[in-house]
Amino acid sequence: MAKVSRRTFLGGLAGALGGLGRAQAPGIKLGFDTYSLRAFRWKDIQLLNYAAGLKLDAIQISGLGEFESLDPVHLERVKDHAARFGIQIDAGIGCICSSSRSWRAENGTPEQYLLKGLRVAKALGAGSMRCFLGASADRRAPGGIERHIANTVRELRRVRSQALDSGVRIAVENHSGDLQARELKLLIEGAGKDYVAACLDTGNPMWVLEDPLLTLEVLGPYTVTTHIRDSVVFEHPRGLAWQWVALGDGVIDWRKFAARFRELCPNAAMQLENITGRPPHVMPYFEAEFWQTLPKMPASELARFAALAKRGRPFMGTMIIADAGTPPPEYIAALREQQRRDLERGIEYARRVLGIGVRWQATGRQ
Repeated sequence: MAKVSRRTFLGGLAGALGGLGRAQAPGIKLGFDTYSLRAFRWKDIQLLNYAAGLKLDAIQISGLGEFESLDPVHLERVKDHAARFGIQIDAGIGCICSSSRSWRAENGTPEQYLLKGLRVAKALGAGSMRCFLGASADRRAPGGIERHIANTVRELRRVRSQALDSGVRIAVENHSGDLQARELKLLIEGAGKDYVAACLDTGNPMWVLEDPLLTLEVLGPYTVTTHIRDSVVFEHPRGLAWQWVALGDGVIDWRKFAARFRELCPNAAMQLENITGRPPHVMPYFEAEFWQTLPKMPASELARFAALAKRGRPFMGTMIIADAGTPPPEYIAALREQQRRDLERGIEYARRVLGIGVRWQATGRQ
């Protein structure tokens, strides 16, 4: 019998144990935000059946209108249906800032709306409830975005005890150009990170000229749920332009993003929020008026985003541009097919290129 040195034996043992540790490390859950399939107008059970058919781990039902009913008996049925498939539910509501243009008075007061959302989230067994401050227009209002941040913090503090009792984290999204990452971080810390967290969106940083990798670095430690979306960014005579595309079609370095995601927020599901079907959006940052919305933007962050645009190109693939406002009825079938196809392409990219998805990996990648 050949002799094995102590060094060789210990080295082999360490390698085996290291490999075992890697094999046992939990993976990143993969799912989608239900807005990805908005043209279908499906409700909760239909959406869960679709997620189960794709062997997904999670789903974010991001609006109360996507439930057939908010009756506790029905919500229990939805919870049980998700559990049958092993699908994690992340819940959600909309705007919670009464001074934002996005606020809807029919929701009552922000406190009432938050409590309603928390009740639904708890009934579903959700660990998070996504919500948002507003949109890019709020940055141009009197008092700037700071006034809206202060109002949102005040509203959140009113429901602190109820949120803690429910065990549901209130996950504020960087939504539609309302907040840069550092601003959302301040909001979370101002309200209290023991019950307020982040819903990290990778498409909305385009509105505020922020590299999504920077957004991840700032918000990753606060992130409990996500909206994962790809974008193209490219130079334009007035500055730059961007457009949302299916995952893998854009300029973001997703391999680098996924590696850092595993380090910063490994317990958050990657929920794909696909928004294709909209035209490129021009950001005229060569014009002085543009900077009224971003007066405190650090030059280093602008340079980083401009570098994205410099290496980016317009999207030249096939896309129906009919997803703004109310699309013509004759386009609905085509939009549904585009949304389904682009979401499923993104899911395949996340799995096969990035190695995301627990259930799919466990079932032999079939």
